[in-house]
Amino acid sequence: MKDKRVLCVSSEVVPYLPETEMAKLSFDSARMVHSKGGQTRIFMPRFGLINERRHQLHEVIRLSGMNMIINDMDMPLIIKVASIPKERMQVYFIDNDEYFKRKATFTDDKGNLFDDNDERMIFFAKGIVETVKKLNWAPDIIHVHGWMASLLPIYLKEYYKDDALFMNSKIVTSLYNNNFEGTLNQELINKVSFDNIEEAKLSSIKEPIHANLLKIAIENSDAIIVASEDISEDLIDYAKSLDKPVLDFCQIDEFQEAYLNFYETEVLK
Repeated sequence: MKDKRVLCVSSEVVPYLPETEMAKLSFDSARMVHSKGGQTRIFMPRFGLINERRHQLHEVIRLSGMNMIINDMDMPLIIKVASIPKERMQVYFIDNDEYFKRKATFTDDKGNLFDDNDERMIFFAKGIVETVKKLNWAPDIIHVHGWMASLLPIYLKEYYKDDALFMNSKIVTSLYNNNFEGTLNQELINKVSFDNIEEAKLSSIKEPIHANLLKIAIENSDAIIVASEDISEDLIDYAKSLDKPVLDFCQIDEFQEAYLNFYETEVLK
């Protein structure tokens, strides 16, 4: 992995949010690439419950200031950055007061999903790509973790398909069992198609439940990693039916060798 560039995209990364399976694996997989001589950039949302002072986040003025068009609305993009202590790894935070200022991640204090989670996903996906373009940093691998980032693959494959910076990038999606009850806003498919993405390519998210968000990520990725032990067999079979390379689940203390081998023999081949 020496000198390879890996863009890690996740909604949860330690130490900025509590340690979950996804938060730890997102961090550990990026650190593994870094330790092998690769270059990494980590992107996550700047949720309002992240303590900016403790983690020393600061706004990057040269990267901020763009407006993302979300369903015909101009939404200002703010980019903040921090360095993970002792690792010399930079984390970029996608921020917007309307979408991420609230002191919660995906649900209110009653456990109900936020009605704008769909728009937050679109903003997150487009904000990442626009920021990487400003950095002029062409990733060899874009590794997507979790449902919050599951629209990124289709935006890369469709909305940004003519962008030369990502022409040779390979997309890997890790599947986690971080399920949620119910559905996102039913208008999700219309809001994505507003960006001139054909509805025929969005049929999986006509019903925006957790499994279907993972499906659209699978459809537009080059390879799949089963990151949780209890992922639905239907999802795994679905990925294999599309002739995608699939890395089966491995315990966290064994993942490094498996991930490195998968990157090198299946993703970058």
